[in-house]
Amino acid sequence: MKQEDLRFYGEFAPKLEEIEQLLMREIQAMLDSISTDPETTLAEHIKCRVKSADSLCEKLRRFELEETAACAIKNLSDIVGVRVITHFVGDIYTVLELIEKNDHWKVVTVKDYIANAKPNGYRSLHVLLNLPFGVGGIDTINVEIQLRTIAMDCWASLEHQLKYKKHIKNTALIVDELKRCADEMASTDLSMQTIRDLIQKG
Repeated sequence: MKQEDLRFYGEFAPKLEEIEQLLMREIQAMLDSISTDPETTLAEHIKCRVKSADSLCEKLRRFELEETAACAIKNLSDIVGVRVITHFVGDIYTVLELIEKNDHWKVVTVKDYIANAKPNGYRSLHVLLNLPFGVGGIDTINVEIQLRTIAMDCWASLEHQLKYKKHIKNTALIVDELKRCADEMASTDLSMQTIRDLIQKG
């Protein structure tokens, strides 16, 4: 964590970092447990982060909540977030099964934006977990895991950058083009999955 984030989180900072490390360790262990060949790993990579104080306060303001770490931990679900990037769509659901079987947390909700994409074309699978916390009178904390293919992550990253550009002209056209790109990338994901399935069948 940066110094400003450590100051904001205060007494909660060590526990948040501990949870971040736990998630990374457990997810990596789960992936390793079913991967016998390093050339066919389930995940391209895994990212984990504790939300920065600036981003957190902006979100708290948006929801008209008190700008404190305690309020955020009690009310928000993505202070600690993990992103697992897979090669193929099918791998996402394999990872989900592993997450659901893990005893370190309780799965609260699963939102499947792959089967039901958002109107703008966004695709991902979001898993909300509840973990023991036990600091400052707060018993548990919710964290979020996002599961995406490389193509989904690429689209989301580009869309995120474009969304925060100011003074964009032809907004409606850009939105339509982003949606078209998302649909094309989803079609490519399915084609790659089909090719892999054919190869595995021999």
